[in-house]
Amino acid sequence: MASVATLGSHCALQVLKGAKDEGLKTLLVCEKKRERLYKRFDFIDELILVDAFEEVLDKKCTTILEKNNSVLIPHGTLIAQMTTKQIESIKIPVFGNKWILRWESDRKLKEQLMIESKLNVPKSIPHHKKINRLTIAKRHGAAGGKGYFLTTSEKDYIKKRNILVKQGLIKGDSDLYLQEYVIGVLAYLQFFYSPLTGNLEFFGVDKRHESDIEGLARIPAPQQMGMDYISSFNVIGNSPMVLRESLLDEVYQMGERFVSASKRLVKPGMNGPFCIEGVYDQDGKFWSFEFSARIVAGTNIYMDGSPYSTLIHDVPMSMGRRIAKEIKTAAKSKKLEKITT
Repeated sequence: MASVATLGSHCALQVLKGAKDEGLKTLLVCEKKRERLYKRFDFIDELILVDAFEEVLDKKCTTILEKNNSVLIPHGTLIAQMTTKQIESIKIPVFGNKWILRWESDRKLKEQLMIESKLNVPKSIPHHKKINRLTIAKRHGAAGGKGYFLTTSEKDYIKKRNILVKQGLIKGDSDLYLQEYVIGVLAYLQFFYSPLTGNLEFFGVDKRHESDIEGLARIPAPQQMGMDYISSFNVIGNSPMVLRESLLDEVYQMGERFVSASKRLVKPGMNGPFCIEGVYDQDGKFWSFEFSARIVAGTNIYMDGSPYSTLIHDVPMSMGRRIAKEIKTAAKSKKLEKITT
């Protein structure tokens, strides 16, 4: 039987608890500095201690994972800590489509896939000289919002860009992607697509809490004037959210279009968990500014299931457990190659 492995960060606890609930062996590639935390949890069967997460590529780590027939579950830390070339060179089976993670990390490819999915995507700004409206500058990859900033002019952009260069977060303009900022209610839509059944499941929705943009919202506008400050969008936590039921049909349609476009552009397509991220404007129109092609940390708030997973499954079903269930089903029917790359 296959086992489940992941990196010790992001949503590792949810993933491994879900695997144990499904009766699978669990392994954690764990930085030595985090050993104390993860040793607390009995559902983690084995810790593979490393100095840095890229050691998952080393022969010693790979041998242990291969011996245990491990399937590696990718999450945001994998993308943040390793290059796409390193991820694509992983020898053990990776749950989902490891090739689509390159599309998640590259802003131009990401925009292409969202447009191909017929999502409403805010306009990208091709050059900072073209900034003439409220614009958000984003770093590439899974930066978790760190180093993002709002700007309204070329002069302001250059000032803030230079601060990030001094901080060592970016090297220059090529490290930033500019996009029109859409005002609305943040909503992060969580999905699971099974290539075994061909079914799409809407799993939940969350809202993210970002520091310190939330704190600035509590400061009166007159007191913000003249502040020489870059507001950060660094994600600190997540909270649950329930949508108006009338919005759900379009939610499913967006997910289905995304799965369909992924199959066309980056084979074998979007397998397993993914998230379409954006805002609902004042007319209830959803604007998609991001996607994550793997499990997202917002699913951690639903370890006993969400209002939406409860409609589909008869037992408490976290995203981590849903992944494990898919692995177990595929292993029994000898179709692991259909859900891994």
